[in-house]
Amino acid sequence: VYLAMRHIFPDVPISAGAFEPLIVKRPEGTFLDAKYPRPVSGCAAEVSQRIAEAVFAAMVQALPDKVTAAPAGSSGNFALGGNDPARGRDYVMYQISGGGYGGNAGHDGLTNGCSTIGISKSPPVEIMEQAFPVLYRHYALREGSGGAGKHRGGFGLAYEVEILRGDARASFVMDHGRFGPQGALGGKDGAVNTVTVFRDGKEHVPPHLSKEQDIALKAGDRVRVGTPGGGGYGDPLQRDADLVLRDVALGYYTPEQASEKFGVTLSADGSAIDQAATERARSPGHR
Repeated sequence: VYLAMRHIFPDVPISAGAFEPLIVKRPEGTFLDAKYPRPVSGCAAEVSQRIAEAVFAAMVQALPDKVTAAPAGSSGNFALGGNDPARGRDYVMYQISGGGYGGNAGHDGLTNGCSTIGISKSPPVEIMEQAFPVLYRHYALREGSGGAGKHRGGFGLAYEVEILRGDARASFVMDHGRFGPQGALGGKDGAVNTVTVFRDGKEHVPPHLSKEQDIALKAGDRVRVGTPGGGGYGDPLQRDADLVLRDVALGYYTPEQASEKFGVTLSADGSAIDQAATERARSPGHR
């Protein structure tokens, strides 16, 4: 809760007075109040970010000019441990991934931003491939993942890792596997977190979608992850049509998504706005 308020009021100096107005009532008996011997996992890395999102969702109603729609809300924790026979040693690779931030009253959300609770992201792919027996087959922005809005959410990250040598085990502690980051004031939710494991030519999706541990892997197996995009801010039909055209030109959305999400119809080649069709799609009562 304190962290969320610091995001909203960054100009207030950190002192005892900054905490004085806040009264946090402990939700006794819930998972947010887990006492020994209840098992917990990812409480600092994941749950704390969802609490911050709840604060943002509440405060954006009162302070729409200062508060964003929900950010990705996950550190994207991916652990891979195993043995590298070429080097004759065990290893543990731990990756923290960025995600999209929510849009706000002034602009679109940040793309591939760090987690809400920290400033860490993954080292460069080249460093990871030098240190561990893996190959990144894909590492890019996750197009289309930002929630639609007058100011859209930022985009998450999409990557795929292949095991090159030896045996390994993978674990995931990520969030937003079922529901994407919440949009605000008419904005749409960002894309959910996705995890797919390819083993022996078969696809495996964790039962908890973005959480599982101790998945056995061997050389040739792959892990594919898509981190969440940020929530959109404001009515998507109010987004500047020229900005939608720019997003399509950059590959962020397809022409079909431009029409479906923002009510902007493009020419057949996607290079210009069909003004008449766009005005009809955005007219009151059309949807």
